[in-house]
Amino acid sequence: MVTSLPHTARRGHRTFVLTRPARPSVRRVVGLVRGGWAGRVWHDERVEIQALDELQTRLRAGLPLEGVRLQDLDLRPVEAQLLSRRDLGGLVVLGGRVPPGLAAHLLAQGAVVFPGDPGAPVDVFRAHLYTGHELYAGLDGPGGYAGTPDARAHRWSRDARESRDAYATLLRAIHDDSISDALGEWVGGRRVVGVMGGHRAARGTPAYAAAAHLGFALAARGLLVATGGGPGAMEAANLGAAAPSVAHVESALARLARVPSHHPDVGGWARAGFEALADFGPRVFPRVSSQKGASGPSRVPGALRTRPRSLGIPTWFYGHEPPNVFAEGIAKYFSNAIREDGLLARSNAGVVVLPGAAGTVQEVFQLATRLYYADAESMLPPLVLVGTRHWTQTLPVAALLGALGVDRPMAQVVHLVDTIEEAVALVAS
Repeated sequence: MVTSLPHTARRGHRTFVLTRPARPSVRRVVGLVRGGWAGRVWHDERVEIQALDELQTRLRAGLPLEGVRLQDLDLRPVEAQLLSRRDLGGLVVLGGRVPPGLAAHLLAQGAVVFPGDPGAPVDVFRAHLYTGHELYAGLDGPGGYAGTPDARAHRWSRDARESRDAYATLLRAIHDDSISDALGEWVGGRRVVGVMGGHRAARGTPAYAAAAHLGFALAARGLLVATGGGPGAMEAANLGAAAPSVAHVESALARLARVPSHHPDVGGWARAGFEALADFGPRVFPRVSSQKGASGPSRVPGALRTRPRSLGIPTWFYGHEPPNVFAEGIAKYFSNAIREDGLLARSNAGVVVLPGAAGTVQEVFQLATRLYYADAESMLPPLVLVGTRHWTQTLPVAALLGALGVDRPMAQVVHLVDTIEEAVALVAS
């Protein structure tokens, strides 16, 4: 039979495919195809199953399994039912837990099984976004922050031996593609506003408080607030978006000021965040799967109970930017390039840029490039720079944006303001 790398075949991308004869150990490259199985019928309606109850319903109904994708599922509870099935040709199992006997049966019946790697610090085939509780699992254990999945994933990404390992590189790429898939489903058709700003804005400062009130004001107008998911202005905006009321924002700001920075202790910084978050009441988390070390609130079953308001998109590329805990969904990537492009691409309601440094400036011009080359008929999202002095004198970005916008539609959507109220009015209109 023929298979392709996970997700790329599922989405119809152009990729190498492999032939798998009766003996699974023999493989043969057969060429480049577009969106289909070579030598077998391609199913126009491909079914993705990411929850065990969905699979159990399908099995009880006797529906066909050929061509179905099972992503990140523990198949032990349905082992007996699957062992009794013979219609498994083209079934694709992406990660999860598959007992050895069941794996042999699936392969013998023509299915494709992509096993997870127990040596990886994260589940590369995960079907859902992370939560703060998940990434910081084990924070209070003997290893502290260094023993959490977040810290272990960062070490894995920076290990010189792993960086030269094609297999480890492939696993990280699969992980990031899985995260992008989950992020698209989590965001859905929401209006998303990106908030960019410096990671050095310390808790207890006016800049941090302003970012928090900006996040609250944007979320109160029905927008999903997306940030780079790190500390500083990013954390503040996520905090504001997640807070139930202005009073909760003010209470959290006062509590967090006692631990102003993640330097030198990420663990203490994260614990203060969790304490403030607990005051917000019952939280909304995305349903998660078999992440190693997950426990507690990150395992809320079923669909979201209400619409989330706070999204973080951080990266392990920057080890000095641990994820903040106020995002209700965390799409953490190994690749910073994919992370930044995905954040900007999903900010369909606009981007608000608070004072920042090199990373923030890079994001400004990434968005400016999109605006510059956009079709004349496109509806362009606003790019709002907050802080006239910062963007005209400290880092004179505004002048260059103005020069780029001459005789371009982007000139109508680039704004320079001094207050968060002005910024909110521009993106929420």
